[in-house]
Amino acid sequence: MRRYELMLVLRPDLADDKVQGTLERTARAIAAGGGQIVKQAPWGRRRLAYPIDHHREGSYYVLLFEAPATAIAELERGLLISEEVLRHLVTRVERPVRAARGHDDDDADLDVVAPPDEDDIPDDDVEMIDESESEAAPAAID
Repeated sequence: MRRYELMLVLRPDLADDKVQGTLERTARAIAAGGGQIVKQAPWGRRRLAYPIDHHREGSYYVLLFEAPATAIAELERGLLISEEVLRHLVTRVERPVRAARGHDDDDADLDVVAPPDEDDIPDDDVEMIDESESEAAPAAID
């Protein structure tokens, strides 16, 4: 199963029981698709960049879950027809690859690229940087 993140923007005028009902309905849709909730975090009310359905604010919630790819389409279909949800976004979370420890033969499969030696770089491709510009902003032009 892959890991996904769901950002929900709910209407700001919803009662707390309606908000919890929407979150529970979303969690049931994830579980019905064969997934499971890893983490749920409320972000609170925030001002929107532009009005959506005459609302200037929205209640943000982030759900981190694991589910098969086939469950995402059904989840999004349910969120699109919900009147409580102003916007939603499902993104796949890329997990870093963990190197196996204690296996020396696995290291042979990895292609490690070493930086080129100074002798290998042609002189005409080298651009010299003034040290005064490398640590501070360039001087202002009058």
